[in-house]
Amino acid sequence: MDLSATGRYVRVLATARATAWGVSLWEFQVFGTAGTQAVPPGAVRVAEFLADCPYSHRLPDDPIVLPGLPGGSHMHSFFGNNATDAFSDLGRLETSGGTCNPVTDISSYWVPTLYADNVPVEPTGTTFYYLGEGVRDDVIANTQPLPRGLRIVAGNAKATGPDDNTISRWSCLHAGEVNPSHNFVNCPAGTMLESYLDFPQCWNGKDLDSADHKSHMAYPVGGACPATHPVPVPKLRQVLRYPVTGDPSRLRLASGPGYTMHGDFFNVWPAAEMERRVRDCINPIVKCGADGRP
Repeated sequence: MDLSATGRYVRVLATARATAWGVSLWEFQVFGTAGTQAVPPGAVRVAEFLADCPYSHRLPDDPIVLPGLPGGSHMHSFFGNNATDAFSDLGRLETSGGTCNPVTDISSYWVPTLYADNVPVEPTGTTFYYLGEGVRDDVIANTQPLPRGLRIVAGNAKATGPDDNTISRWSCLHAGEVNPSHNFVNCPAGTMLESYLDFPQCWNGKDLDSADHKSHMAYPVGGACPATHPVPVPKLRQVLRYPVTGDPSRLRLASGPGYTMHGDFFNVWPAAEMERRVRDCINPIVKCGADGRP
């Protein structure tokens, strides 16, 4: 490989740090570099912070897609902010409490309710990961905080088949023999049904919402954000674990089959807390907990 002067300097610096820490250059490069900031030996090189937000309540409301229309939507299960309803806006949400750890996150998250034999089932594991993932390291280093009041919808509530919703997947906790699917899967006894949904992480830099609640956001292409949506923000990954196993034919979402899974997010993080987590966890590629610290 033909290294530039800058490249040779970086390699020499990396070699020196690796030697000082008693690890190989490969280990240092994989686990120990994030731009010019190094991660201590043993640390996991993942750009992440998270919020655990247990189930709050259930309503046939959707303040993003159907604002001001109580009962106008299919049934949704809400997490985080405990006051979310059809009339929720930023002002109403920021004066309410929530279920999240950390308590500083009073954002609202919601999904179509899951039914097993027509009985609603709520997840017992509800983790929302904020990630620097799917883009190059230099893009992660320039990731910006999610703007307060941002609204995002991910997934396809109107999907007519599994191929219409490729960003949502179902799997089984601790059951590696069951392949993930865009539709429900048959989880063996002793496991749990899991839902994973990734939200877009490229923002157009100006709109907190759009007419279809998606166009102001985009997914990265080729490790970077497209020119139409040039601002990288943390990727929200929604992970829900339901106490359900067995025959998936008895399962349905309020929106339809498993492949209609979708999620809504209304950002009400305090600006300073979001900024700190992006600065300390995402930009330097560091794995942080719910407190926003490594």
